[in-house]
Amino acid sequence: MSAYDELMAFSRETQALGQILGRLGWDQETVMPSGAAPQRGEEMAALESVLHARRSDPRVGDWLEAVDTAALDAVGKAQIREIRRAFERANKVPGALAARIARVTSEAQGKWAASRADEDVAAFLPVLEEVVMLKRDEGAALASDGDIYDAMLDDYEPGMTGARLDEIFGDMRPALVELRAAVLERPAPTGLSGSFDESAQMRLTREVAKVFGYDMKHGRVDKAVHPFSSGSGLDVRITTRTSATDPFNCLYSTIHEVGHASYEQGIDPAYLLTPLGRGVSMGVHESQSRIYENQLGRSKAFCGWLFGRMSESFGDLGVADAKGFYAAVNKVDRGFIRTEADEVQYNLHIMLRLDLERQLMRGEIGVVDLEEAWNTRFAADFGYAVDRPSNGVLQDVHWSVGLFGYFPTYALGNVYAGCLHEALRMAVPELDGQLAAGDLGPATTWLRENLQQHGGLYAPAEVIERASGQAPSVAPLLSYLQTKFGGLYDL
Repeated sequence: MSAYDELMAFSRETQALGQILGRLGWDQETVMPSGAAPQRGEEMAALESVLHARRSDPRVGDWLEAVDTAALDAVGKAQIREIRRAFERANKVPGALAARIARVTSEAQGKWAASRADEDVAAFLPVLEEVVMLKRDEGAALASDGDIYDAMLDDYEPGMTGARLDEIFGDMRPALVELRAAVLERPAPTGLSGSFDESAQMRLTREVAKVFGYDMKHGRVDKAVHPFSSGSGLDVRITTRTSATDPFNCLYSTIHEVGHASYEQGIDPAYLLTPLGRGVSMGVHESQSRIYENQLGRSKAFCGWLFGRMSESFGDLGVADAKGFYAAVNKVDRGFIRTEADEVQYNLHIMLRLDLERQLMRGEIGVVDLEEAWNTRFAADFGYAVDRPSNGVLQDVHWSVGLFGYFPTYALGNVYAGCLHEALRMAVPELDGQLAAGDLGPATTWLRENLQQHGGLYAPAEVIERASGQAPSVAPLLSYLQTKFGGLYDL
């Protein structure tokens, strides 16, 4: 075997073990007995130790040195790029620290869920304090003498920096605030009313998942406190949640997670269990979940189809017709929850989280001050007070599991989705007619062929530019939002 062949064989085993670790996380959030949490923490720490040892194995460095990259094709060079990046990162983070982070975040996740259910911030703060300290240590190790938050961000969006995020968000924020103010001056549309059987929601949500192209032979839909997608290749699972009074929570959480899952299912099978066999970044990942959920799932055309299916499933929805249903789906209103936020206000939720987690990582605020800082910032940004912790600082799972640097990728995903949607509309001129018939095939096929199949082959900005024909820009997203909500609210 050549050095490249040996390296790829070793990497394949490492990728397989990583999938097992992900499956443990899926099990923990779906069906694991609550009393198993301490043992699961030990299991995940043990497996993380094995993975860290493999990623930092000196043989990887030897193989990387021995490979003649000039003789490789574009795929081979990309594989080496990703392996080298993981190797260099792993060698900066001590193995004991990596294992401890895995153990503590596994335990913290369960404590977060319990604290959220009990509306008890104080019960969660001690373990969150430990998570924050561990992640600061990890960030310092990764950053060397650079910015800790930039090092964390690079884990989820390679090449992105806090300074560049400030530029992007600075370009978006004034337009979003202005649009929100104009919309909220107009009368709010009627929302859905009634009670919606939760088992019927799950039946319909599985149907909708398949309509959006989710391959149930290689996936499944379960319930969790916080919806998520897990896995890649031949085993990609999603979760959703239900509310008897809000079926949109279930349906649009599902469509969002199907976007993630479809990206993973759509990657070239030749990349299975290699570094290229997963999404290239979380921003690009979010571009898929957001375009599935919003530009496609909340479009006027698709809402007409969904109104028919929901009426068949639940009877009277409390709205008179498809036009009223479309308005209800896209209602802009006061709210607290990021995952339920309308398209106009969603990115404002992300900006709040970005600023708070940067302050946490830099030591500018302490964990003990986090709830007050959240509530103060929320009131300033949204104009009303947080009513309870589950609607505030306890609403998201991300900090409990150490995902600092992750939140900005949601907003980046919206920016990328705006670029992709503009290109999709040009490439598929009959899109609205297809969506109105519940036919997502042409849209999802275009996304698979132009973006999803590439997996990690191209850098994030490059894959967006290749698919959309333009460098990432906030302009298409802002134009889409102004046109859509200007029409909805007669601005």
